[in-house]
Amino acid sequence: MDANAYIEKLKQLAEQEDLLGVNHEVNELRSKFDDYVIEEERKLQVAQLEAEEKGESAPEANGDFGKEEFYEIYQTYKSKRKELVDQNKAVELTNLKQKKDLILRLQHVISSEENIGAAFASFKEIQEQWSSIGAVPRKERNDVQAEYSRLVEDFFYNIKIYKELQDHDLHRNKQLKSDVIDGLKGLNKVESIKEVETSLRQLQNDWENIGPVPNEEWEELKGAYWTEVRSIYERINRFYEDRRSQQKQNIDSKKKLIEETNAIVERCSEFDTIKLWEKETKQILGIQEKWKSIGFGPKKENNAVWKEFRGLCDTFFAAKKEFYKLKEKDFDAVAAEKGTLIEKAKSLQTSTDWNETSSELIKLQKKWKKLGHAGRKNEQKLWKEFRAACDAFFNARKKHFEEEEKQYLINLKEKEKLISELEKLKLPASKNDAIEKLKAIGTKFNSIGHVPRKDKDRIFKSYKKVRDEKYASLKLDAEEKNKVIFEAKLDALSSDTASENQIYKLKQDIRKEIDHWQKEILQLENNLGFFANSKGANPLKDQVQQKIDAARVKIEEAKAKLKMIPK
Repeated sequence: MDANAYIEKLKQLAEQEDLLGVNHEVNELRSKFDDYVIEEERKLQVAQLEAEEKGESAPEANGDFGKEEFYEIYQTYKSKRKELVDQNKAVELTNLKQKKDLILRLQHVISSEENIGAAFASFKEIQEQWSSIGAVPRKERNDVQAEYSRLVEDFFYNIKIYKELQDHDLHRNKQLKSDVIDGLKGLNKVESIKEVETSLRQLQNDWENIGPVPNEEWEELKGAYWTEVRSIYERINRFYEDRRSQQKQNIDSKKKLIEETNAIVERCSEFDTIKLWEKETKQILGIQEKWKSIGFGPKKENNAVWKEFRGLCDTFFAAKKEFYKLKEKDFDAVAAEKGTLIEKAKSLQTSTDWNETSSELIKLQKKWKKLGHAGRKNEQKLWKEFRAACDAFFNARKKHFEEEEKQYLINLKEKEKLISELEKLKLPASKNDAIEKLKAIGTKFNSIGHVPRKDKDRIFKSYKKVRDEKYASLKLDAEEKNKVIFEAKLDALSSDTASENQIYKLKQDIRKEIDHWQKEILQLENNLGFFANSKGANPLKDQVQQKIDAARVKIEEAKAKLKMIPK
């Protein structure tokens, strides 16, 4: 929304008949408008600063962003609303006096009227007048309603009016009062406190307008009714207390942000580098974002803290502007150093040593950042030239790897084709010939070259599965099978560009395996000592010895693998 939209919306609200009913919507609109003005002012400050950095003329504010017109309408609305509030307060005080007068009349009827018919007629008149009287001040509402309810209770049971009512009327009244209690319970699901207050008054009037109920059920009904009423009044009071508490917390939170901002402003004289100024600027902007996320406090305090906060921010940005003016002399020296970096970058932009040159250019970029700002008149021009040289290399590098990726796809198709051929291959009857045939296919598979990284594991697993199935069909003994599979694994590693690391890792894994079995043998040999002098322990001793022998076999197998690995 722009300023005109906010103003038009406020006009529409200010022209509503129910000015009290739209108060929340007006306040919410004002809050959003204030945030909009703050954001527009911040954008203007940023635009002015950027213009100054670029050596351009700073943009001027286009009016006051509609604040004068908006708040003129807002003040007119507040004045009208205040008149209505004052009128309502006066009406509520009049209503309160009328209700207190009716309470006095009802007290007189209960204590003095001996004629039941006349008493009942007076009560009906009082009841009708009570129901016709509007709202009273909130702080008096519960007490005056409670006193009236108590007197109504006294009237019905002291005057014995229930004797003149039919039994079915008593039960009907019981149902009606139960419905009122259900209505009170339903208010727990209503979120709007204003709506709760209105509905509560109506339900209490309904309760009082309903006649007596069976005497034996009255206490239970009355207890349930007042339990719900007190619960609702507690919720209403808690809401207003929480709102006051939240507003106080909002002010406290804003004061803390003022303290943070003030601490930065007091240190402005210590900021002696562009980098430090930019760092602290981010801090200030971050604090401003936090400020906008905090709700309003009481109006008077809210305006005061906002004025103080805005003043501190203005002081900070004014000091920053002054620093940049004084810093212009240092910018030329930085520009000269950046010119040297540009020449180095240009000398590397046609290189095809992708890894080494990439590292060199990244180092130049880091040096560029460390040099800091070269000033508004130099920085953008120098940066474009430096970036163009870097981009020339990195774009060529990207194109190279894209071409390489195309070759990877070709390699993938060749490997998939070879796997398909391997699946269909009928091995020679000679075991040795079959092994040589499989090794030859393995050598061809490894020589094809790399495939896309995302397909690497999948294609190798697919090849390994078919290869292992072929070896399994040769019915090799365990030792032969392990040797052949391990040799195939070494062949695959040897074809990998990272083979040295992979082979080194394989060696380390085998050595760890040998170490594991050696420790296992040591532990088992220690366990044999427990069986030396024990009777009947020979079966257990034999089991331990078997485990030791098996571990030694494992060690020999691992050592054999180590010997197969090239030095």
